[in-house]
Amino acid sequence: MALPTHGTMAVDWEQRVDLDRLRRERLARAKALLAKSEMGALLCFDMNNVRYLTSTHIGTWAQDKANRFTLLPQNDEPILWDFGSAARHHQLHCPWLGERSRPGISMLRGAMTPEMGRAEDVAKKIRIELEMRGLHKEPLGIDIVEPPVLFALQKEGIKVVDGQALLSEARVIKTQDEIALLNTSAMMVDAAYDELYRAMKPGMKENEAVGLVSKVLYDLGSEYVEAVNAISGERCNPHPHVFSDRILRPGDPVYYDILHSYMGYRTCYYRCFTIGYASHAMVDAYKRCRDYLDAAIELVRPGRTTAEIAAVWPKAQEFGFPNEEACFALQYGHGIGLAIWEKPVISRLVSFEHPCEIKPGMVFALETFWPSTDGWSAARIEEEIVVTQTGHEVITRFPAEELLVAGAHYYTVNGPLPTTRENENEPSRRVKEMIEASSRTERVGVSD
Repeated sequence: MALPTHGTMAVDWEQRVDLDRLRRERLARAKALLAKSEMGALLCFDMNNVRYLTSTHIGTWAQDKANRFTLLPQNDEPILWDFGSAARHHQLHCPWLGERSRPGISMLRGAMTPEMGRAEDVAKKIRIELEMRGLHKEPLGIDIVEPPVLFALQKEGIKVVDGQALLSEARVIKTQDEIALLNTSAMMVDAAYDELYRAMKPGMKENEAVGLVSKVLYDLGSEYVEAVNAISGERCNPHPHVFSDRILRPGDPVYYDILHSYMGYRTCYYRCFTIGYASHAMVDAYKRCRDYLDAAIELVRPGRTTAEIAAVWPKAQEFGFPNEEACFALQYGHGIGLAIWEKPVISRLVSFEHPCEIKPGMVFALETFWPSTDGWSAARIEEEIVVTQTGHEVITRFPAEELLVAGAHYYTVNGPLPTTRENENEPSRRVKEMIEASSRTERVGVSD
């Protein structure tokens, strides 16, 4: 049965996302892993980890400032330090935190200079809390940190260790409410692509497409449009990963990656089109790109590995790159949740030596790329996948089985212009052939 699609509101007459359960289960996963670790506490500055532990949010303007921080001690509840007025808001409106929401200011990524003493203030706050619980001699796990804060903690006698890996592990398996939010987030991008497909035509600029998509998403309730990568024409190959003011022309390839957040949960969702008509070279490139993607999706089920998925993708040298690092993220898989790149990572660069078992509750995106034989156009497609108990479900629903042509309304004296233009190109290999070939030639398995 397909995952249900709810509205974006909470209601009393239908069971939708249970936000109290979401808060409890996220925190419980982190607590359980912390209890098994060597660490006495976790200190988090990463906005997504702070949200995971405290269920608080103050806007994406703070995303890159590493200013808010939260401490999760062993066998205790999280303590949050935030901008003064935000801390007061949490006390009044976040009963799961209450007085454990406190004002606190770090260095604002260097805007607060060292002589102001903010790093020492943060370290002192943390030391006091650890001493109160008898944890000051235990290792303190940290996800990300500004160097002056790290040095100040060490001067307080605190042993700092890597806490990022623990939080990444906590977030790799999604709860049922996280999956519901990810599905809703993808639904909103479905709608944005529908509006975009109807609007694309010669004369439209890439940045106009970004504006259109952003409006649709914000109107539907997005809290943050992280990026809309709009790539067209000769900019498709090589892939620049950023939009411009380039104007669409007839015959152009164009692909988009839409990344936004609904209730914290992201999308990473590519779709590829042509304008007016498509060359045969572009059609063939799209088929090849789709075949690689379908081969990967076919393998997604519990018990498989990231190595098995990566094995069906082409080697770097097969599409014009010297090695796997040089083409990293073109044939790629990554977890998706409160951030767009989470565990597991699926890539020929790392997955053969470090395979990860696919498990129910994982949610990840699979994305493929293929350059056409014309030397300048290319195809890019991506799907988001939920791993179920018996297989998988694709939650990105805007059609992508075949290359879609936008604005195909050109006519000649003999009738409509064909939507494809001929040339001699080798046909795509089929999905089963890719899987069979990869199983014969690549190492697969689960690491110890």
